[in-house]
Amino acid sequence: MTSRYTFGGDEHVFVEVSEEMSLEAFFTTLSMTNAVRDAKIDGVTEICPANASFQIKFDPDVIHPDALMDKLKSMETTAAKQEPKLTTRIIEIPVYYQDPWTHETLMRFRERHQDPEATDIEYAARINGYDSVEAFIAAHSGAPWFVSMVGFVSGLPFLYQMVERERQIQVPKYLRPRTDTPKLTVGYGGCFSCVYSVRGAGGYQMFGVTPMPIYDPEQKTGYLKDFMVFFKPGDIVKWKPIDRAEYDRCLAEVEANTYAPRIREVVFSLDAFNADINGTNAKLEEALYAD
Repeated sequence: MTSRYTFGGDEHVFVEVSEEMSLEAFFTTLSMTNAVRDAKIDGVTEICPANASFQIKFDPDVIHPDALMDKLKSMETTAAKQEPKLTTRIIEIPVYYQDPWTHETLMRFRERHQDPEATDIEYAARINGYDSVEAFIAAHSGAPWFVSMVGFVSGLPFLYQMVERERQIQVPKYLRPRTDTPKLTVGYGGCFSCVYSVRGAGGYQMFGVTPMPIYDPEQKTGYLKDFMVFFKPGDIVKWKPIDRAEYDRCLAEVEANTYAPRIREVVFSLDAFNADINGTNAKLEEALYAD
């Protein structure tokens, strides 16, 4: 994997780690941006990680662009020699699949969809070779997901399925974007799942909704008092399918500000994952539900 370094105007360095989405590319991006943050390089004013790439904003009056470029390349060489291991969080996110709110929305925009005769999740199940929506939901929720990036819209996580490449779900975005998407919709586009942090336009397929807030600019939600954005790059997510009764119960706790997400700290090794994907995922799930 060879990164490509380019200047973006007078104040930015853009680093493309890979043209292909993969856990290896995400790890390189995370290790590099964490190293730049920890190094506290004079003149660096902003660090923006993304999917398989990142951008550094700097003050050219403080650090010469070529000097910064050399530092970044040196840090990548050092990072490449380290074991790809991460201390992170695994988080349970409840999902009410095929909920009435995303269903009402998707039905308003069928003329923008590849298959106007099917719902989004029916279409996704069919093109991925599943015999039923239930089997598709089991596949979507059955393995953990890696948060590779947070952004585009404030607080919105991009999640990458932690399974063998041949098992990964692939679903195209709408032919034309919607002008409406319910807040906290669990969506899918390309190889990424996501959670829409706010209501607004969108083009990802809509599978369901979570009752769990992930973005609170007023920081009134108990578990968001320290920071308005819930997700962090490197988080690992486990979807939990729930029904309407469980959704209403969770929502009542959210409204009473007593809802607490299930979160456990874990150490994730990319080498161990690649050596035994199913075994690693089982250990992650075991850690999540350990008392």
